[in-house]
Amino acid sequence: MNKNIGSVDGSPAVKVAAFIIIFAGVIYAKSIITPFLFALFISIICAQPITWLEKKGTPRWLAFLLVIFGMILLFYGFVFLIGRTLSSFTSDVSKYTSTLTNISNSFIQYLNGKGLKIPQDQLSNLVQPAKILEFTAGAVNELFSMVGNTFLVFLMFLFIIMEFGSFAVKIKAIFGGSDESTAYFSTITQNIRQYLGMKSLICLLTSICIYIALRIIGVDYPLLWALIAGLMNYIPNIGSIIAAVPAVLFALVQLGTGSAIWTLVSFLLVNNILGNFVEPRIMGKGLGLSTLVVFLSLIFWGFIFGTVGMFLSVPLTMTIKIILEQNENTRWLAILLGTPTEAKRHIRHKEHERKEQEQTAGV
Repeated sequence: MNKNIGSVDGSPAVKVAAFIIIFAGVIYAKSIITPFLFALFISIICAQPITWLEKKGTPRWLAFLLVIFGMILLFYGFVFLIGRTLSSFTSDVSKYTSTLTNISNSFIQYLNGKGLKIPQDQLSNLVQPAKILEFTAGAVNELFSMVGNTFLVFLMFLFIIMEFGSFAVKIKAIFGGSDESTAYFSTITQNIRQYLGMKSLICLLTSICIYIALRIIGVDYPLLWALIAGLMNYIPNIGSIIAAVPAVLFALVQLGTGSAIWTLVSFLLVNNILGNFVEPRIMGKGLGLSTLVVFLSLIFWGFIFGTVGMFLSVPLTMTIKIILEQNENTRWLAILLGTPTEAKRHIRHKEHERKEQEQTAGV
C-alpha cells in the first residue's frame, strides 16, 4: 500500500498539480514577492560597482555608502524631472482626447464616404483611440507606483546588498563546499547583472534619442514620451510598439499628419538601430533565450506579477534556464528555452562525448 502511494506521489499529474499550487500561492502573495524581486534585481546591479570600488582599494563600508547615495540621488532626480511633466500632461489630457475623438470620427466618416459602410457607433465603442492618451497617463502613474512602497523596497534593497557577499559562502556550505555550486551561483548573478546593466544602457540611449527627435519635430511633453520609450524598452518585443502609439497619436492631435508620420519614423529608426545593431554588440553572446520563449515569458510573468513581471520577464526566465541547465534530468527543458545555436552546440558536445567513449572502449 505504501508503495502504491509513493508511485502516485511521483506521477506527472501530481507534479503538475504541485506546480499549479505553487504558482497560485505566488500570485496570492505577489504583493510581498513583487517588491522583493524588484529590490533583488536592483541589488544585483548595484553589487557590481561596490565590488569595483573595493578592488580599487575603497573600504567596503564606504563603497556601500557611495552606491546607496548614488541610488538615492538618481531616484529623486528622476522623480523631480518627471513629476511636473506628468502632472501637466494629466491635467491637459481631456483637451487632447476630445480632439482625437473628433479626428477618429472624421476618419470613419471619410471611410463611409468611400463606400465601406462602417457603423460609426459600433466602431467607436470597439475602438476608442482617445482612451489611449488617458491610458498613457494612468500607465505612467502605474510605473511610478510599480516600485510600490518605496520605503519597503529600499529597506529590502539595503538588507539584500549587505548580505550579498555572504550568499556565495552559504551556497557553498549548503552543497558541501563544492566549488561547482559557487560557480553556479556566480553564473546566475553574472548573467542577470549583464542583462540588466546593458539593457538599462540601451533604454537610456533610447530615451535620449527619442527626446532629441521629438524636440526637433516640436511635439509637446518630449520628456514624458522619452521616459515611456525608455521604460517600455525593458519589455521585450512589444514594449517599443506600446511606447510609440501614444506619442504618435499625440503628435497627430497637436501638429497634424505630417508630424505624426515623422514621430513614427523616429521611433522606428531609433528602435531598429539600437535593437538590431547596437544592442547585439553590447549584449555580446545574447540572452540565450529563443524569441518565442521571450514573448511567452512576457505573457506568463505579466500574468503572475503584473507590470513588474513584464519588466523582469527576461531575467526571471534566464534564471530558471540556468537552474535547469545544472541538472541532467531537466537539461532538455533548458534546451527548449534556448536558441537553435545552443541546441546545435549541445548536439556537437554529445557527439564529441560519444566519440571519446567509443575511442576509450576501443582501447
